[in-house]
Amino acid sequence: MTGLSFRFCDDRGADGFGWVVDEPMARACHALSTGGKVWLVDPLDWPKAIERALQFGEPAGVLQLLDRHNRDCVTLADRLGVPHLVVPDSVDASPFECIPLTRNRFWRETALWWEDARTLVVAEALGTNAFSTGEKAPVGVHVLLRLTPPKVLARFGPEHLLVGHGEGLHGADASPALVEALARSRRDLPRVLVRLPFAARR
Repeated sequence: MTGLSFRFCDDRGADGFGWVVDEPMARACHALSTGGKVWLVDPLDWPKAIERALQFGEPAGVLQLLDRHNRDCVTLADRLGVPHLVVPDSVDASPFECIPLTRNRFWRETALWWEDARTLVVAEALGTNAFSTGEKAPVGVHVLLRLTPPKVLARFGPEHLLVGHGEGLHGADASPALVEALARSRRDLPRVLVRLPFAARR
């Protein structure tokens, strides 16, 4: 993937890491590792990140959590010889619970809950970039879902919240920020809409 400026983020030690593009949309990708295996989530093909991911163990699969997050999922799955799972309802031989968020012809998305690592991964419905938050909150609901936010996510208490756009949230603040984002989704919509042109110029 040339012409993009990447950096590492969401360093999780033995559990994996993330990498993000320096751009307004702040596309983020993740490598999740457990039991000597590593899964790539909505990945972009940054050689440094892929090389690092393979140091965590045997590649087990490429998980595309949003139907339109094609990114480099097919390319990497073919290169690594692993399954490419698009909006999966389950991931065999993994610790991940799949949470169906949206299932319609315009938007199909699955979130991942990794209970042992207290990690929630949300590709698009939530984000930490300026487009999702209006630059006024740690995390926000996607502008097109703010009238019908994914309230199912409120039942999880993550210590790590990983998103497909922006850096993750970690520690004691992650779960309260998630609950607040869902609760304020509708009332904050006007503020987010006002801020969108400013976010696009950053």
